[in-house]
Amino acid sequence: MTVLPDDGFSLAAEFPDATHEQWQRLVAGVLRKAGKDAPDTAADDLLSTSLEDGLTTRPLYTADAARNGADSAGYPGFAPFTRGGRPEGGAVSGWDVRQRHDRQDPARTNEAVLADLENGVTSLWLSVGAAGIPVSGLARALEGVYLDLAPVAIDAGAEFDAAARELLRLYEDKGVPRESARGNLGADPLGYEARTGKALDSCDAVATAALCAREWPGLRALTVDALPYHEAGGSAAQELGCSLATGVAYLRALGEGGLSIEEACGQLEFRYAATADQFLTIAKLRAARRVWARVAEACGADPAAGAQRQHAVTSAVMMTRRDPWVNMLRTTVASLAAGVGGADAVTVLPFDHALGLPDGFARRIARNTSTILLEESHVGRVIDPAGGSWYVEQLTDELAHAAWAWFQEIERAGGQQAALRGGLISERLGATWDSRRKNLAKRREPITGVSEFPLLAQAPVERDPAPAAPGGGLPTVRRDEAFEVLRARSDAHLVTTGARPRVFLAALGPAAAHTARVSFAANLFQAGGIEAVHNPVSVDAASVAEAFTASGASVACVCSSDALYAEQAAPVAEALKTAGALRVFLAGRPGEQRETYVRAGVDEFVVAGGDAVAALTSALDRIGVA
Repeated sequence: MTVLPDDGFSLAAEFPDATHEQWQRLVAGVLRKAGKDAPDTAADDLLSTSLEDGLTTRPLYTADAARNGADSAGYPGFAPFTRGGRPEGGAVSGWDVRQRHDRQDPARTNEAVLADLENGVTSLWLSVGAAGIPVSGLARALEGVYLDLAPVAIDAGAEFDAAARELLRLYEDKGVPRESARGNLGADPLGYEARTGKALDSCDAVATAALCAREWPGLRALTVDALPYHEAGGSAAQELGCSLATGVAYLRALGEGGLSIEEACGQLEFRYAATADQFLTIAKLRAARRVWARVAEACGADPAAGAQRQHAVTSAVMMTRRDPWVNMLRTTVASLAAGVGGADAVTVLPFDHALGLPDGFARRIARNTSTILLEESHVGRVIDPAGGSWYVEQLTDELAHAAWAWFQEIERAGGQQAALRGGLISERLGATWDSRRKNLAKRREPITGVSEFPLLAQAPVERDPAPAAPGGGLPTVRRDEAFEVLRARSDAHLVTTGARPRVFLAALGPAAAHTARVSFAANLFQAGGIEAVHNPVSVDAASVAEAFTASGASVACVCSSDALYAEQAAPVAEALKTAGALRVFLAGRPGEQRETYVRAGVDEFVVAGGDAVAALTSALDRIGVA
């Protein structure tokens, strides 16, 4: 065997570096072959994807394009903390696995808490007060918990002061040294106002923060909870901007209460949503640390004080009520993104979260999601694993600038409280959600198990109802809400009549001609709870009436290739109308034959990218489903 000398020889040395212009020309050539007449310089734009906040995902990233973001990222554990709040990241012990508990029964909560702590959970997040454990039941809920080992974060809303005092009493009664207590007392007056529309005095929060700063060094008094803005339909930049404005408001209040800027920063923990859009989540958490470090710098804080402590929670907006098992996949991707993005604590919501209180199996899957990522996949062993990715660095940079612009707009409006009360925040978040809702209705943002690949025969998953969440403030949205309304109508029809509403799929010609559109139509109608009947496999104008009558359906959809449509669609539509079809759909774009098909009896054309919710609502209305 011949060994080449180690003299820097490269097998690629004789090949010149490819340029971006060469790539553009090659891509433009492929696009022209596909029927898109595009100049070479338009290749990037044609293959780009628009995101919320005016951001764009490009098809190709280079070192030059991402240099601004990469150069400003710094080092892990150093300002601006883009790459992490600690030099060692999560490499020593991984992230804090923090599970939430919402049950109002202290005894049952205690059972769940102990099971979680015995099986991998490292801290607790307890809902206390009207929407959770009574303050008086906190001691019972934490019975048997080693409070010097397991940090506790509480979420008590308007009952913050009583809950905080009770937790501090428990630390004292159990002999926990003050320097050993860890956790968050959860004061968040502005977050409470965002959720409920009710003002909450911050005096108790400021006083408790001062107490913690003096006597309880491991406890933080305030949470900057950005979840209300995410759950109201806000974008990533809007979530970050609202968290910045809230954090600044708390710094002002704490400063007026006598805390130094470093002490005030040390009393805050930031809570963000982690979604199944993994790269956006990674960039969001990195950008959040960067912009908060800029706030701390502008306030004159010591550079080390600008390290943002982050708690990431898998998004409730993305959780579905139908086919909830798919939520396991969503939360796995979200928790991976949270860990890669550098979150200090991660909460994985159980897959049945949208249905009510989780059972033991759902809690086990939730905590094991983090366990597998940490102990088997070793995600925490690498510090800022996404760092250096040209895509992630540029997305982080662009998101940081978009968040900062929104934060400045809130500040110009008088700050977070004024923007909440004046309607600026609800108006902007509502506009963002309206735009996203249109994409969901058109299935441009597909929801597996709901808008795509629904299973009508799947038995419903039943859970104990969760305590009612506080309302009166910003709305709470879900990705599945429009399709859930349709499915609920179908369920009611099933209960009333013993059968689901049906659509007859009138497939023309051989399977090779109609299978693609039959599959499309069946998937579409089932997303609205309408059972698709495809029997017989193929029909024509002579046989379709009898097949339609036998199907028990009252609406029909014609499915085949464009070529067979030109030959058979019109007479088949006429036959369906004569047989009593209340509405006739045709799967595909009609092109020049539209008027012919409409005259023959086609009422509506269903196409990829069309408004599925509107089409399904129309179908259910025609069928007579209440």
